[in-house]
Amino acid sequence: MDASHETGRTPWPRAVFLDALGTLVDLDDPVANLTAALGERGLDVPAADVGVALKAEIAYYRAHHDQAVDEPALERLRDQCAAVFQAALPAPARDADPGLLREALLAGLRFRAFDEVPRVLRALRDRGVRLIVVSNWDVSLHGVLRETGLDGLLDGVLTSAEERVSKPDPRIFARALGLAGDPAPRETWHVGDDLTADVGGAQAAGITPVLVDREGSATPIPGVRTVRTLAELLPGGR
Repeated sequence: MDASHETGRTPWPRAVFLDALGTLVDLDDPVANLTAALGERGLDVPAADVGVALKAEIAYYRAHHDQAVDEPALERLRDQCAAVFQAALPAPARDADPGLLREALLAGLRFRAFDEVPRVLRALRDRGVRLIVVSNWDVSLHGVLRETGLDGLLDGVLTSAEERVSKPDPRIFARALGLAGDPAPRETWHVGDDLTADVGGAQAAGITPVLVDREGSATPIPGVRTVRTLAELLPGGR
């Protein structure tokens, strides 16, 4: 079945672009896992303090992830993120061996695919839809998709770090169109959870946005479809 067939009055797109974090994958209970990883290394840190330090690390990462354009740059970024995380911890963890803290951070931050995602990706591919990840992420996204078992269900991956351009810039969407075989923008959806990067970026590129609102807290946007899970992309929300 090809991507031009219609379900009801809505034609299948020829391509679907997908954000990663919050759309395809999520961090798996990071505070609990980090607290456990620290404890396994002899560092007893209250979960509340781990949460504060993790928030500082995430803020630093988000401001600098596009620097990690290759593996050496990724290792430098991980060193810097671990230093930020450690500096935000209480003593004695703040004064522990930096290598130990870096090891704990990498062990504790694990990703999981949302439950419905593999099934939905398979169903879309069965209908001839090309699937491209378009994400503001560093080069490590390829490993995350491999570890979560999603890499074999995708036709391509573009990260902002490797492309040297981030959503909502239309250039990264233009490159995704080329990777997908040059479908018309109007025959393409972009699915993501960020109003500026995903919805605004797709609209600027002439692509149909689909907003992912897993918590059900977003204010409806006129003319923009909103879904709670990716299963709603399929007929009958299945």
